[in-house]
Amino acid sequence: MQYFGERLRDLRHEKHMTQKQLADKLDLSKGTISAYEQGKKYPSIEVLIKLCNILQVSADYLLGLSDDMQLMRSNLTDEQMSTFRKLIYDMEQYNTLKNSPK
Repeated sequence: MQYFGERLRDLRHEKHMTQKQLADKLDLSKGTISAYEQGKKYPSIEVLIKLCNILQVSADYLLGLSDDMQLMRSNLTDEQMSTFRKLIYDMEQYNTLKNSPK
């Protein structure tokens, strides 16, 4: 299971952001972001909310309470969402067949 610091670091890398860039967006120091990623400190509720908005994930995911990363779809068209839903359905069906007893 990944914990807060690991998830924060991985999500920051996915967004191609440095610790300094993320710190600037949050009005924090680079050292604070480093401490979060190392598990030495944890953010306040206000900072957690900002992190979720910047990284486009739920707090449950970032905190390690859920492995479901919420798909942020605000910039997707209905057609694109339909394609994603079909792809997810197809993957679920594949996994069901793959994992079913023979």
